Amino acid sequence: MSRARLVITAVVVEGRSQAEVALAYGVSPGWVSKLVARYRVEGEAAFEPRSRRPRSSPGAVPAATVELIGSLREKLAEGGLDAGAHTIVWHLEHAHGVTVSPATVWRYLRKAGLISPEPKKRPKVSYLRFEADLPNEMWQTDFTHYRLADGTGVEVLTFLDDHSRYALSVTAHRAVTGRIVVKAFRAAVASHGIPASTLSDNGMVFTTRLSGGRGGRNGFETELARLGVLQKNSRPNHPTTCGKVERFQQTLKKWLRRQTAAATIGDLQTQLDTFLGEYNHRRPHRSLGRRTPAVAYTTRPKATPTGNTAGPHERVRTDRVDDSGVVTLRHNGRLHHIGIGRTHARTHVLMLIQDLDIRVINAHTGELLRQLILDPTRDYQPQHTKKPPNP
Repeated sequence: MSRARLVITAVVVEGRSQAEVALAYGVSPGWVSKLVARYRVEGEAAFEPRSRRPRSSPGAVPAATVELIGSLREKLAEGGLDAGAHTIVWHLEHAHGVTVSPATVWRYLRKAGLISPEPKKRPKVSYLRFEADLPNEMWQTDFTHYRLADGTGVEVLTFLDDHSRYALSVTAHRAVTGRIVVKAFRAAVASHGIPASTLSDNGMVFTTRLSGGRGGRNGFETELARLGVLQKNSRPNHPTTCGKVERFQQTLKKWLRRQTAAATIGDLQTQLDTFLGEYNHRRPHRSLGRRTPAVAYTTRPKATPTGNTAGPHERVRTDRVDDSGVVTLRHNGRLHHIGIGRTHARTHVLMLIQDLDIRVINAHTGELLRQLILDPTRDYQPQHTKKPPNP
């Protein structure tokens, strides 16, 4: 406040006119007049800096709303749910009829010491994102591990719509097997329709493509081919390809950690069902324009399969006839035994397979040992009384 003291001293002590002092020191005459008047009333206090805060703030958020913001933050965080500014804004509007901006909520949260800036957080522009244009255009699927209250390991299988992040199916199991994947997929299809494609990692319950064809199509692959659903798989060691379902599992586990640990798989399934209601219908998603997954899933028409894109399943398998004259073949995740005959025990063979049509030939001579149409309902495929002639 050195300039204020200089101006007041020039007018009061030196006796110069206010207009002359204003011109000499490059300030407005009105400011000089206010300073002098304040000095005559307040004395030395006139030199102290004054707050620029307005005497009233008609646009300020009411105290009740500020309290509500804090309580919502605490309630969401304790429940293991997202408690950021945008989510709080959504709950304020939809549950309490209060409209404030995310910036306002963020400011009050920061002022209360409930959040802090994250300058090292990776910027959103650095991510390459893909999103299906329509619901059911692609379903992502994966399973994750979890432990019950007594430490027993279980697994949780998820089917998630890529376009809307809508959780179509989340189920708990002792262990996720191929048959469980097919059963859960069929249940999701019954409730939500047939997707145009699926995306998963290369787990054996989803695909046998990394097995060199020895295992044949598993049950899930067979079901997709039957329905004309295009199957997509991520490249090995690239989990980010299935990033949406991976991120969902993180959100789910964060919520589960805030709950009482489930004692049984049934208890865990009850918790999963409760979470689905919250996640699908009452949790706004930033990437969906702050809509809930349920709204995003039902807003646009659903995609449908474009046809059987898989084609016939053709492969050549190398095997050896066992001592009892039998070779084995896995179809649709089920192991079948094919009788060749004890006379060919220990013979190395090639199996030429096109869907259910199978030819078994001697790997060294090319002699046809057996030709059959596989019966998927039978474990043992009985040997013919006569060997078919060579073509």
